Amino acid sequence: MIAKLVDAVFGCWHNRYSFPITIRPNSRNRSRPSTAAALTGMYVVCLDCGKELPYDWREMKVIGSPSQARQYAQELATKQAA
Repeated sequence: MIAKLVDAVFGCWHNRYSFPITIRPNSRNRSRPSTAAALTGMYVVCLDCGKELPYDWREMKVIGSPSQARQYAQELATKQAA
């Protein structure tokens, strides 16, 4: 009860995550990956609120903020262009 009240006031802090999940193309299921998975091909799920967050396996970290996601995408584009 109190935890739900705190989440309602302050939001979820995303402290507990699932193990990183890798998306794989499936010939039978042509649905698009979630926004979180589209960035890195991997994502984790917050075990408290269920939100999907992109995960960078090489850096072993969650890409939490939108600014981190933009920076990651720019670095990835620069590496692929070289």
